[in-house]
Amino acid sequence: MTPEPLSTTGTDDPALSPPPGCPAHAKGPGGLHRLYGPGTEDLGELYEHLREEYGPVAPVLLHQDIPMWIVLGHAENLQLVRSPGQFCRDSRIWGPLVDGMVKPDHPLMPHIAWEPICSYAEGDEHLRLRGAVTGAMTTIDHRSLRRHITRYSQILVNNFCETGEADLVGQFAEHLPMAVMCEIFGMAEEYNDRIVQAARDMLRGSDTAIASHAYVMEVLQRLTARRRAEPKEDFASHLIRHPAGLTDDEVTKHLWLVLMAAYEATANLLANVLLMVITDDRFYAKLNGGQMTVPEAVEQSLWDEPPFSTVFAYYAKQDTELGGQRIRKGDGLLFAPAAGNIDPRVRPDLSANMQGNRSHLAFGGGPHECPGQDIGRAIADAGVDALLMRLPDVQLACDEDELRWTESIASRHLVELPVHFEPKAPQDVRAAPSPHGLPQPQRPPVWQVIAPQPQPQPQSGPSASPAGAAAPGTVTAAGSAATAVTAPPGLPPQQQAPAAQPPAPQPTPAPQPAPVPQPMAPDAAVTAAAPARPRGLWRRLLRWWQGN
Repeated sequence: MTPEPLSTTGTDDPALSPPPGCPAHAKGPGGLHRLYGPGTEDLGELYEHLREEYGPVAPVLLHQDIPMWIVLGHAENLQLVRSPGQFCRDSRIWGPLVDGMVKPDHPLMPHIAWEPICSYAEGDEHLRLRGAVTGAMTTIDHRSLRRHITRYSQILVNNFCETGEADLVGQFAEHLPMAVMCEIFGMAEEYNDRIVQAARDMLRGSDTAIASHAYVMEVLQRLTARRRAEPKEDFASHLIRHPAGLTDDEVTKHLWLVLMAAYEATANLLANVLLMVITDDRFYAKLNGGQMTVPEAVEQSLWDEPPFSTVFAYYAKQDTELGGQRIRKGDGLLFAPAAGNIDPRVRPDLSANMQGNRSHLAFGGGPHECPGQDIGRAIADAGVDALLMRLPDVQLACDEDELRWTESIASRHLVELPVHFEPKAPQDVRAAPSPHGLPQPQRPPVWQVIAPQPQPQPQSGPSASPAGAAAPGTVTAAGSAATAVTAPPGLPPQQQAPAAQPPAPQPTPAPQPAPVPQPMAPDAAVTAAAPARPRGLWRRLLRWWQGN
């Protein structure tokens, strides 16, 4: 990159030097702003300062003062990712790398180093590798996917629902994406705290990041070997069987690519959406009032807090121009969704609701657009919905300004999301999420009216029943056959209607006027355990039986 030399703004006079925290303190050689070190604690503020100073494309310095461009404009970011004839992702043409300025131990080398994977490939090789990944993704059953998301959400909420408090980052957002991706890959047995911790280590660059990377690669190599020998209906098997004919090494590396990209993006997205619906009165009130759905809250979060702040990187294949800046062949450019999403040319009012607008940059664009964005959306949508169904009274357990974030060039992470709620009993993970815990209420019995059966005509004498008499549990009308109301089979004996018994012999009564049939009392037909019947049911039944 060859930006024009800029004059420095600082002087030797302390009275004229910028105040502490001013972006001018982060300037390096040539007066260019550094994206690391002192003065870069708030990169969002620095990006706005760069936008004012340079416009939609600005020159900056990476670690060890390596020159780079950052693209701040929404339209310019789209032009960058949608112009494969001018810009590519193959870092082997990057000028500072070719010239030896970027050493093997550079802190950003894991983001920069070229790998034979679809994210860095171009042309026919890109089509072959990406075709295998997208082809395998098309085999994912999204109904089954949402069932997996809901089930794992239930499991995670059961782990803390009885305590009345939780950290929704460490106990939910960082676990759910990994559990679901392991299920999709066909290695559900590998999901545990260790693989979640390994993913955290790699993304945060901790002291154990190298060992964690080796562990995850070992897990994926075992999966590749198993599915090569015994394919099943899962993502790994479909990736292996794809006509592109990926080698075992290519399969393993693309499993790693999909797993880590999906994990980091979705964990960040989940945490951001949960924070939004819990703390922002506009959205929480609308969610409860039915005016805004969880998917709409997800899209708003993708505008305000995209999972990745910047993406490393694109490289100029020829001399060109972007955003009014002269870009030379071999220059590197950072794709910046966070800065592009708040470009005042497309969002003059940042408080405006972006409902229904999916033109954000969160998932990139062009040939390298994220192929798994629908999976990320589904995990965030179904996961947040399941948690809110289980814990409808969840509230933030601290002041919002006490929340802590970690920020790097690549992304901005919420460290913790402490919440409290009314303790609740665990719930059957196979059931639909509900604020009510176990045991689940039983379904009420379905009472049935049995069709009448022909009965012999009553005879006079000691064994005959008086006119209008009926056995318990039946309803008769002037000597007609009885209609019984019975409980369904399998109901406990104490809830069954008493069986009809033959009447005891009675002496022949003196002739009396035929009594007007009266309905039986309800408790003569069914027990108190039976569900309440509407008033007048027996009278309507008699009238129907008599043909009235």
